[in-house]
Amino acid sequence: MAFGDIEWLTSHDATQIAFQRLDGRGPAIVWLGGFRSDMTGTKAAHLAQWAREEGRAFVRFDYRGHGRSGGDFEQLGIDDWLTDALGVLDGLTEGAAVLVGSSMGGWLALLAARARPDKVAGLVLIAPAADFTQRLIWDQLDGAARQAIEASGAWRRPSAYGDGDYVITRTLIEGGRGHLLLHAPIAIEAPVRILHGMQDPDVPWRLSLEIAERLISKDVRVHYVKAGDHRLSQPADLALLQATVASLIEEIG
Repeated sequence: MAFGDIEWLTSHDATQIAFQRLDGRGPAIVWLGGFRSDMTGTKAAHLAQWAREEGRAFVRFDYRGHGRSGGDFEQLGIDDWLTDALGVLDGLTEGAAVLVGSSMGGWLALLAARARPDKVAGLVLIAPAADFTQRLIWDQLDGAARQAIEASGAWRRPSAYGDGDYVITRTLIEGGRGHLLLHAPIAIEAPVRILHGMQDPDVPWRLSLEIAERLISKDVRVHYVKAGDHRLSQPADLALLQATVASLIEEIG
């Protein structure tokens, strides 16, 4: 298969999920993107190119309602995107994989690792937005916004990245409540590496420390980038991500 070819995985509801896969040495690296992101982003593309050069197995995909995949974004939520991640992990990888999750993808990587401990050899999380639907959205909304969500099922929140409004739905908020992690120990024993920019305006860097404290794994390391933003997509950030993934794979053996 040529690098860059789009393939399709059929979800349980017959929706087509777009993915790209590189065959190579294991453990496979599986990229989990963020809220409203797609698999063509800078970090995903950088890791895909590195995996190709290193001859490593790599998978990236678009959740339903994102990128090239089918589905209506406004009808979907955390339950659905976790199902997509588990479907990719179960159906497109052999052996135990290394999950690399960015923002919402970090939360989904934690949930997937907890659900499939035998399928996950390690995690690399970038500004992991665990519990963001409750902590960073619902708890921060004023009464008018909450009322709009409860009454009409959706509320539009302006994006700071110039890519249109974020649609915050009742499905997103209510579905997220079934997957909250930070109220109890997180039952993951695999090694975890966390990267977080201290100038992140979207996901507070202290959240990564809280995740590290909650993980039961004894092999957890947090790397803060003092001048880093949420995306951590500058050349030095990409080099750090690549080095972190490479080091974890070497340690896993």
